[in-house]
Amino acid sequence: MSKKTIKVNCEFASELICVIPYANWLHENNQLDGVITSRGMKPFYYFCDNVEERFNYRTFDINQNGLNDVPNNWVHHNAEAVFGKTYDKMTEDEQTEANGVLDYSQFIPPPYRKEFKSNSFDNIKPYVVINNNYNIEFGNDIKDSRRYFDLQTLSAMFYYFYENDYNVIYKRPNNTEFTLDQNEMATLHGGYELKQRTDAGIISDYELCDYYDNVFNMNELFMEHNNYNEFQLKCFSNAEGFITTNGGGGILTCYFDKKVLFYVPHGKELRDGYLTKENSYVNKLSDSKVHVVLDDGDTNDYTKILNKMKDIF
Repeated sequence: MSKKTIKVNCEFASELICVIPYANWLHENNQLDGVITSRGMKPFYYFCDNVEERFNYRTFDINQNGLNDVPNNWVHHNAEAVFGKTYDKMTEDEQTEANGVLDYSQFIPPPYRKEFKSNSFDNIKPYVVINNNYNIEFGNDIKDSRRYFDLQTLSAMFYYFYENDYNVIYKRPNNTEFTLDQNEMATLHGGYELKQRTDAGIISDYELCDYYDNVFNMNELFMEHNNYNEFQLKCFSNAEGFITTNGGGGILTCYFDKKVLFYVPHGKELRDGYLTKENSYVNKLSDSKVHVVLDDGDTNDYTKILNKMKDIF
């Protein structure tokens, strides 16, 4: 049987779900020849000796990003392969069954925690990673973005973990660390920052970190390292757990056999059953315990996630 070379430059979330588990399945079955991917992605394919980081951009265009050459070409479901009919032909109950479910016949997520666990973060343990996001979404105005934790909520999280003897590693990429998709490019070029008025004046989320002795800005920790993705894989492998918004960064947190508090204020992940079923892809990546908080109101209501945080941490 001839071996396969995977060539992709899709968005990060799709690569984590649709591509990497397939590449590892090919590897485990001695069918993987190589991977051609975006810059910085090599650590995610540690199991492959032939990885070329060719692309300096990502695209949502399925006709160009390589997803048509893998078994699951869309992250939100694979209704036709799993259930034998297209999503639009399904009843409402059938769509609920299909939401978040993929074809797992060629799907082996790599064990990142086992591969990247180290003593590099022993001086910070125990710590929780808070994974935040602040980008233009679907080409809309940045003011319409919902998928982030505001500074008031972050402050409540930071203080709660301080009181309970946890450190926090705070992750919100500034879009200079890795290869970008269209939304991330638009955010970077627009110069948008997560800044809000607080008792200390108008400050950024990064500046908020400096007010707490137990909070470490991941961007500052990374300055002493060379490869961002290798660094975050090690960081995540040693964490006690995660609090995250939905998106690519949130999907990554589900790879590490830890508890994950997953906040969804926007996106197809709000569909019935999407993240909560046992056969949803977030529950297929590792033995993580994923706790989902859905927030489908017109504005963000962070009360639920703060209460859930106190239940599981």
